[in-house]
Amino acid sequence: MAKDLPKENDTQPNIPKIFLIVLAVYLLLTVGFYFLAGDQLLYRVSRGDLEMRPADAAAVELSRDVTAEQVFSAKIQRLQSVSVRWGAYYRANSGTVTIELLRTDDMSVLMSGSFDVSPIVEGSVLTVCSDTPIEDVYGLPLILRLSSDCEPGSAVTPLIDSQAEEDGFSLSINGEPSPGMLCFAAEGTDYIWTGLHYWLFVGLLGALLAAFMLIIWLRYRSGRRSFVVNSLIAVKKYRFLIRQLVGRDFKTKYKRSVLGVFWSFLNPLLMMLVQYFVFSTIFRNDIPHFASYLIIGTVMFNFFSESCGMTLTSILGNSNLITKVYMPKYIYPLTRTMSSMVNLAISLVPMLIVCLASGVHFQKSAVLALFFFACVVIFSLGLGMLLATSMVFFRDTQFLWNVLSMMWMYATPIFYPESILPDNLKFVLTVNPLYHFLKNARSCLLDGLSPEPIVYIQCLLIALAMLAVGAAVFYRKQDKFVLYM
Repeated sequence: MAKDLPKENDTQPNIPKIFLIVLAVYLLLTVGFYFLAGDQLLYRVSRGDLEMRPADAAAVELSRDVTAEQVFSAKIQRLQSVSVRWGAYYRANSGTVTIELLRTDDMSVLMSGSFDVSPIVEGSVLTVCSDTPIEDVYGLPLILRLSSDCEPGSAVTPLIDSQAEEDGFSLSINGEPSPGMLCFAAEGTDYIWTGLHYWLFVGLLGALLAAFMLIIWLRYRSGRRSFVVNSLIAVKKYRFLIRQLVGRDFKTKYKRSVLGVFWSFLNPLLMMLVQYFVFSTIFRNDIPHFASYLIIGTVMFNFFSESCGMTLTSILGNSNLITKVYMPKYIYPLTRTMSSMVNLAISLVPMLIVCLASGVHFQKSAVLALFFFACVVIFSLGLGMLLATSMVFFRDTQFLWNVLSMMWMYATPIFYPESILPDNLKFVLTVNPLYHFLKNARSCLLDGLSPEPIVYIQCLLIALAMLAVGAAVFYRKQDKFVLYM
C-alpha cells in the first residue's frame, strides 16, 4: 500500500509550547547573566578617575618637619585608591612616609598608609587603598596629606607638575601655597544605572516578549499568519532538507581529505602558530597571553570569513535545486551559515586548550564570550544574505569580497594591539563591528571582566541591524533570482 501523505497539521508547530520554551529560556538566560556578570553588572571603572600628571620638578624634601598637602576633588562615586609619584635624589634613603586622605569639612581620615622609603627609586609610585570603597565624597574637596619621619638628607620627595593649574586644586607646603600640583592619581568605580535596575528591565522586557507572543498567537488562532509563524512552519516543514543541506556543505568541505573534520581543529592552531612566530619573534609586542589573544581573533575572523564566503554562493551554488524544488530561498544562506557554525564549534576546542596552556585563568565571565560569538554569527548571516543577493546580479562580487575580507582582517586587531594605531586612524576600530565583538570576547576570556550591560545591547543591535538589512534586500530581490541564474 502507498504510504499515507502527511497531513497539514503535521507541519503545524505547537506554537504555545514553543512560546513557553522561549519564555523559560529567556528567564534562564537573564538569571544566568546576572550571576556570570558579577560586579561588572553593577560597577564600572569611574569616568572621573584622576590620571597621574607628568613630573617636571620636585616639590620639597619631605623630612620630619615638612608636610605637603594637595587639595582636590574627584567625580568618583566609589573612591578606592590614591597614588603618589616620588623622587629619591638618586640616593639611598631611610625612614617612613605617610600618605593620608582627609575630608575638608570635618578633617576625618578616609584612608592612610605608611611606607618604608628605602626601596623608593626615581619615579616610584606609592598607592593607598581603602578596604571598602568610599561612597560619599563625589565632587567634594579632599586633602591629600604627605608627611614623614625621615631625617634631612635621607628623605624622599613628592614629584610635581609645576605648570599644572586647575580650579579647585591647590598645593601647599607647611601651610604655604606652592605653585603646581602633585603627581598623583585617584581611582575608583561608578554605579551602572542599568545594572542597579537590572531586574526591572528584565521584567519589562519579559512582559513585552510575552505580550508580543500573545498577539502572534491570537492572530494565528484567528487565521492570520505572521512572519514568525511562517518561519516556524517553514523550519518544521523543511527540517529534513535543512539537515541534509548542512550535512552536505560540511562534508563537501572535507571530501577526499585524509584528516577530514580534524582540519577544523588543526587549522586555527596552525594559523596561530605562524602568526605567533611572526608577531612575537620578528615583531616584538607586549600583549599578555599573546597566544590566547591571537587564537581568539583567528577563530572569530575565520568563522566570519568562511561563513560569508560560503553564503555568498549559496543561491548560485544551489541553482539546480532552486529551479526544481520549492523551498523558501532564505534557507540556503541559513544552512551555509549553520555549516560554518559546526566548524566554529570545533574550533572553540583548540582555542580553549591554547588559553589554558598559556596560563589564562578563566573566570565565570568567560561563558559570556559566547554571546559575542553569537553576535558574529547573526552579523555574518545578515552580511552573507546581502552578498548572496549581490552575487546573483553581479558575479564580480566574489572577487570584491576577497579583497574586502583581506582589508577587513587588517582593520581588525587580530594579531596586533589596538594601541599601535595612531589617533587619526582610531575611527577604523570605532566603525568596525568585528572589533567590538572581538574586544569584548577577549575581555570576558582573558581579563575575566564582563563589559557594561549597554555594550551587550550595542553589539546585539549591530548584529540585528546587519541581519535586518541583509534579509530585507534578500526578500525584495528573491523573486528575480531565477531570471539571472
